[in-house]
Amino acid sequence: MPAPSSASAPARSPVGSFASDLFTSHLASLAAAPAWWLDRKRAAYEQFAGLPLPRRTDESWRFSNILGLSLDGYGLPAPATTRLAPFPISSAASLTFVNNTLIRGAAAESKLPAGVIVTTLAEAAVRHADLLQEHFMAQPQKLGSAKFAALHTAFVGDGAFIHVPRGVELAEPILIQHIASGAGAAVFPHTLVIAEENSRVCVVDTFVSDDAGAHFACGANDLYAGHGANLTYVGAQAWSRDTLSFQFNSTVVRRDARVQSLNLNVGGRQARHESLSQLQAPGGFSEMLALTVADRTQEFDQRTLQIHQAPNTKSDLLYKNALRDKARTIFSGLIVVDPDAQKTDAYQSNRNLMLSEEAEANSLPGLEIQANDVRCTHGATSSRIDPEQEFYLQSRGITKAMADELLTFGFFEEVLNRLENEELHAALRALIQTQFKKK
Repeated sequence: MPAPSSASAPARSPVGSFASDLFTSHLASLAAAPAWWLDRKRAAYEQFAGLPLPRRTDESWRFSNILGLSLDGYGLPAPATTRLAPFPISSAASLTFVNNTLIRGAAAESKLPAGVIVTTLAEAAVRHADLLQEHFMAQPQKLGSAKFAALHTAFVGDGAFIHVPRGVELAEPILIQHIASGAGAAVFPHTLVIAEENSRVCVVDTFVSDDAGAHFACGANDLYAGHGANLTYVGAQAWSRDTLSFQFNSTVVRRDARVQSLNLNVGGRQARHESLSQLQAPGGFSEMLALTVADRTQEFDQRTLQIHQAPNTKSDLLYKNALRDKARTIFSGLIVVDPDAQKTDAYQSNRNLMLSEEAEANSLPGLEIQANDVRCTHGATSSRIDPEQEFYLQSRGITKAMADELLTFGFFEEVLNRLENEELHAALRALIQTQFKKK
């Protein structure tokens, strides 16, 4: 059910722990950064401090637990190392960030074709300033989290910058790992991918905690696919169970380009994921996929926007959630077709598998069509496991918990099977399976 009224709750600070003195300290740590980068951060902080926290009356936060969005109790953590093993896939290059700081970089960069850049935002701000200024957080925030996106821009310390030049194809993924360590750690992961004309690349982003502390994660990724490019992005979020998480995805698809994004969500106390996809030229295709395993009292808030701005474009969104215990999910998706975007083909589906009587799934799919020659479909379903299927498995000696796990994987395979990389498919399956082993 919706969160209780906050009328009697104490007033919350609109900046919380992220007060001006902390921001001043953050800027001082970046004294060597270019002036334009620091100016952008100052403007972002002013925007963040000037915007109110979300309210119950905000339509873009409908059904969300507003009381859980406190910004108090966090700080910028000191650099740290990690005990975590790398994500188990082969990669052409990798970057690992712990507490906003690079600790391992491009260990397999010898596998990279000539011209491919895999580096940090800090280095890109100096060596590739034109590209960074053009693409970093360049798309407007349309899904309700302008305040938190401004917070991200103000405090982002470092992140991944990937540039694949025209006509270059990478056989193996590029792996980016973002890790939070230490109670109260606030991390701001960022990954920027620029795939130029007729290039091909797969990028895997992982977001994990190496302890069970209460973390604050406010991350973003910018994906740009030039004419004829093929870009695959996979994000795997497994923050600690006490983490408050925000993640903003912005995708731009140009002529005859194809972008496939798959986001797996298993971690966090309260996690909000916003995904904006803009199809800007004829022939563009955006495939937006997500899988979520929610249990205990977790809340996953998913907001999506598919904007068709040119004729003969296609988008396909499929979000699947499996809910156990008292978990909650919210899906609010909108397909927008501009007046000139004739021959649009857009699909949007949110499907929820309820594994508990107390779980709750809220779905709000929508359409806004301004052209008259389109094919748009949207819908949402929520259902429980078929008792006959469950009984069939149990009658053969399989426990109820294992039966639920097997049936959930059957439910998820439709999405996982869309990945071409079998090794990545297996790694995601293993991560999902860890959620069932925690019970």
